[in-house]
Amino acid sequence: MNEIKTTNQVKEITIWASGVVQDAEARDTANCIAAAAAQEGKHVQSFDNYVDLPDRVNVPVRKYARISSEEIQEKYLYENDHPNIVVLVEPALIKGFNILRGMPKGGILVLNTDRNPEELLKFLPNKNLLSAIATIDASKATETIVDDFMDIEGASAKELGRGIGAVLAGAVAKVSGDFTLESLKKVVQNKDAAEKGYRNVKIKKL
Repeated sequence: MNEIKTTNQVKEITIWASGVVQDAEARDTANCIAAAAAQEGKHVQSFDNYVDLPDRVNVPVRKYARISSEEIQEKYLYENDHPNIVVLVEPALIKGFNILRGMPKGGILVLNTDRNPEELLKFLPNKNLLSAIATIDASKATETIVDDFMDIEGASAKELGRGIGAVLAGAVAKVSGDFTLESLKKVVQNKDAAEKGYRNVKIKKL
Protein backbone atom coordinates (compact mmCIF):
# COMPACT_ATOMS: atom_id res chain seq x y z
CA MET A 1 0.00 0.00 0.00
CA ASN A 2 1.33 3.45 -0.90
CA GLU A 3 2.24 5.72 1.98
CA ILE A 4 0.43 9.03 2.25
CA LYS A 5 2.58 12.11 2.80
CA THR A 6 1.60 15.53 4.02
CA THR A 7 3.44 18.56 2.65
CA ASN A 8 3.98 21.12 5.44
CA GLN A 9 7.60 21.87 6.35
CA VAL A 10 6.94 21.14 10.03
CA LYS A 11 4.73 18.12 10.65
CA GLU A 12 2.65 18.48 13.80
CA ILE A 13 1.47 15.29 15.50
CA THR A 14 -1.07 15.45 18.34
CA ILE A 15 -1.80 12.41 20.51
CA TRP A 16 -5.06 12.37 22.49
CA ALA A 17 -5.53 10.12 25.51
CA SER A 18 -7.44 9.70 28.74
CA GLY A 19 -5.76 11.31 31.76
CA VAL A 20 -3.82 9.20 34.27
CA VAL A 21 -4.73 5.81 32.81
CA GLN A 22 -3.18 6.54 29.41
CA ASP A 23 -0.88 9.46 30.15
CA ALA A 24 2.30 7.38 29.92
CA GLU A 25 1.19 5.60 26.75
CA ALA A 26 0.41 8.88 24.99
CA ARG A 27 3.76 10.37 25.99
CA ASP A 28 5.52 7.21 24.85
CA THR A 29 3.79 7.39 21.46
CA ALA A 30 4.99 10.96 20.93
CA ASN A 31 8.51 10.07 22.06
CA CYS A 32 8.66 7.02 19.78
CA ILE A 33 7.61 9.07 16.74
CA ALA A 34 10.14 11.82 17.46
CA ALA A 35 12.99 9.41 18.21
CA ALA A 36 12.39 7.45 15.01
CA ALA A 37 12.38 10.59 12.86
CA ALA A 38 15.55 11.80 14.60
CA GLN A 39 17.26 8.59 13.46
CA GLU A 40 16.85 9.89 9.91
CA GLY A 41 18.50 13.22 10.66
CA LYS A 42 15.28 15.18 11.04
CA HIS A 43 14.69 17.93 13.57
CA VAL A 44 12.15 16.82 16.17
CA GLN A 45 10.34 17.80 19.34
CA SER A 46 8.23 15.82 21.80
CA PHE A 47 6.39 17.35 24.77
CA ASP A 48 3.27 17.46 26.95
CA ASN A 49 0.45 19.98 26.80
CA TYR A 50 0.65 21.66 30.19
CA VAL A 51 -2.80 23.19 29.74
CA ASP A 52 -4.28 19.70 30.17
CA LEU A 53 -4.71 17.97 33.52
CA PRO A 54 -3.06 14.52 33.36
CA ASP A 55 -3.47 14.06 37.13
CA ARG A 56 -7.27 13.81 36.78
CA VAL A 57 -8.70 10.44 35.80
CA ASN A 58 -10.31 10.27 32.34
CA VAL A 59 -9.79 13.94 31.54
CA PRO A 60 -8.69 14.23 27.87
CA VAL A 61 -4.99 15.02 27.59
CA ARG A 62 -2.71 15.73 24.66
CA LYS A 63 0.92 15.03 23.87
CA TYR A 64 2.76 16.47 20.92
CA ALA A 65 5.52 15.67 18.47
CA ARG A 66 6.96 17.73 15.63
CA ILE A 67 9.08 16.63 12.69
CA SER A 68 10.93 18.89 10.26
CA SER A 69 13.69 18.67 7.68
CA GLU A 70 14.94 22.04 8.93
CA GLU A 71 15.39 23.58 12.35
CA ILE A 72 12.03 24.04 14.10
CA GLN A 73 11.41 27.74 14.62
CA GLU A 74 8.27 27.15 16.71
CA LYS A 75 10.15 25.24 19.43
CA TYR A 76 8.81 27.45 22.24
CA LEU A 77 5.15 27.11 21.23
CA TYR A 78 3.69 24.52 23.59
CA GLU A 79 0.63 23.50 21.60
CA ASN A 80 0.15 22.13 18.10
CA ASP A 81 -2.35 24.51 16.53
CA HIS A 82 -2.36 22.85 13.10
CA PRO A 83 -1.85 19.09 13.50
CA ASN A 84 -1.10 17.15 10.33
CA ILE A 85 -1.52 13.86 12.17
CA VAL A 86 -3.86 13.10 15.07
CA VAL A 87 -3.54 9.87 17.08
CA LEU A 88 -6.18 8.66 19.53
CA VAL A 89 -4.94 6.32 22.25
CA GLU A 90 -8.52 6.41 23.58
CA PRO A 91 -10.83 5.96 20.57
CA ALA A 92 -13.95 7.15 22.46
CA LEU A 93 -12.55 10.68 22.24
CA ILE A 94 -13.68 10.75 18.63
CA LYS A 95 -17.14 11.49 20.05
CA GLY A 96 -17.80 14.88 21.58
CA PHE A 97 -14.38 16.45 20.95
CA ASN A 98 -13.20 18.38 17.93
CA ILE A 99 -10.05 16.29 17.65
CA LEU A 100 -9.26 17.61 14.16
CA ARG A 101 -9.46 21.28 15.06
CA GLY A 102 -6.85 23.35 13.28
CA MET A 103 -5.90 20.50 10.94
CA PRO A 104 -5.02 21.64 7.41
CA LYS A 105 -6.52 19.66 4.52
CA GLY A 106 -4.76 16.40 3.82
CA GLY A 107 -4.38 15.32 7.45
CA ILE A 108 -4.26 11.81 8.90
CA LEU A 109 -6.18 10.26 11.80
CA VAL A 110 -4.91 7.10 13.56
CA LEU A 111 -7.00 5.35 16.23
CA ASN A 112 -6.29 2.59 18.72
CA THR A 113 -9.34 0.40 18.04
CA ASP A 114 -10.40 -2.93 16.56
CA ARG A 115 -13.04 -1.21 14.42
CA ASN A 116 -12.65 -0.59 10.70
CA PRO A 117 -11.83 2.95 9.58
CA GLU A 118 -15.07 3.27 7.60
CA GLU A 119 -17.17 2.78 10.75
CA LEU A 120 -15.64 5.81 12.45
CA LEU A 121 -16.09 8.45 9.76
CA LYS A 122 -19.67 9.15 10.86
CA PHE A 123 -18.36 10.65 14.12
CA LEU A 124 -16.28 13.27 12.29
CA PRO A 125 -18.18 16.36 11.13
CA ASN A 126 -14.96 17.69 9.57
CA LYS A 127 -13.78 14.47 7.93
CA ASN A 128 -13.25 16.45 4.72
CA LEU A 129 -9.93 17.54 6.26
CA LEU A 130 -8.54 14.00 6.11
CA SER A 131 -6.58 12.29 3.37
CA ALA A 132 -6.65 9.04 5.36
CA ILE A 133 -8.05 7.41 8.49
CA ALA A 134 -6.31 4.37 9.98
CA THR A 135 -7.03 1.94 12.80
CA ILE A 136 -4.89 -0.53 14.74
CA ASP A 137 -5.81 -2.50 17.86
CA ALA A 138 -2.70 -1.48 19.78
CA SER A 139 -4.09 -2.63 23.13
CA LYS A 140 -4.61 -6.19 21.89
CA ALA A 141 -1.29 -6.27 20.07
CA THR A 142 0.56 -5.64 23.34
CA GLU A 143 -1.65 -7.24 25.99
CA THR A 144 0.76 -10.13 26.61
CA ILE A 145 4.01 -8.51 25.53
CA VAL A 146 3.74 -5.58 27.93
CA ASP A 147 3.49 -7.85 30.96
CA ASP A 148 6.66 -9.61 29.88
CA PHE A 149 8.52 -6.33 29.54
CA MET A 150 7.22 -5.04 32.86
CA ASP A 151 8.72 -8.07 34.56
CA ILE A 152 12.23 -7.37 33.33
CA GLU A 153 14.49 -6.61 36.27
CA GLY A 154 15.58 -2.99 36.20
CA ALA A 155 12.98 -1.94 33.63
CA SER A 156 11.95 1.68 33.97
CA ALA A 157 9.39 4.09 32.57
CA LYS A 158 12.23 5.78 30.64
CA GLU A 159 12.58 2.81 28.31
CA LEU A 160 11.07 3.82 25.01
CA GLY A 161 8.39 1.90 23.15
CA ARG A 162 7.60 -1.14 25.28
CA GLY A 163 3.90 -1.38 24.39
CA ILE A 164 1.07 0.67 22.90
CA GLY A 165 3.36 3.55 21.93
CA ALA A 166 5.46 1.30 19.70
CA VAL A 167 2.36 -0.08 17.96
CA LEU A 168 0.82 3.33 17.31
CA ALA A 169 4.14 4.74 16.12
CA GLY A 170 4.42 1.80 13.71
CA ALA A 171 0.98 2.63 12.34
CA VAL A 172 1.97 6.29 11.93
CA ALA A 173 5.11 5.25 10.07
CA LYS A 174 3.04 3.21 7.63
CA VAL A 175 0.31 5.73 6.89
CA SER A 176 2.41 8.90 6.88
CA GLY A 177 5.77 7.87 5.46
CA ASP A 178 7.43 10.47 7.71
CA PHE A 179 9.88 7.87 9.07
CA THR A 180 10.57 4.22 8.36
CA LEU A 181 9.83 1.08 10.31
CA GLU A 182 13.56 0.38 10.35
CA SER A 183 14.25 3.70 12.10
CA LEU A 184 11.48 3.03 14.61
CA LYS A 185 12.82 -0.41 15.44
CA LYS A 186 16.20 1.12 16.24
CA VAL A 187 14.76 3.19 19.08
CA VAL A 188 11.96 1.10 20.64
CA GLN A 189 12.36 -1.68 23.19
CA ASN A 190 9.48 -3.68 21.74
CA LYS A 191 10.39 -4.21 18.09
CA ASP A 192 7.66 -6.82 17.64
CA ALA A 193 5.02 -4.29 18.70
CA ALA A 194 6.35 -1.73 16.20
CA GLU A 195 6.25 -4.36 13.46
CA LYS A 196 2.64 -5.28 14.33
CA GLY A 197 1.58 -1.65 14.16
CA TYR A 198 3.17 -1.20 10.77
CA ARG A 199 1.98 -4.48 9.23
CA ASN A 200 -1.54 -4.68 10.69
CA VAL A 201 -2.81 -1.10 10.46
CA LYS A 202 -6.01 -0.71 8.41
CA ILE A 203 -5.95 2.35 6.16
CA LYS A 204 -8.82 4.05 4.39
CA LYS A 205 -7.80 6.72 1.89
CA LEU A 206 -10.21 9.60 1.48
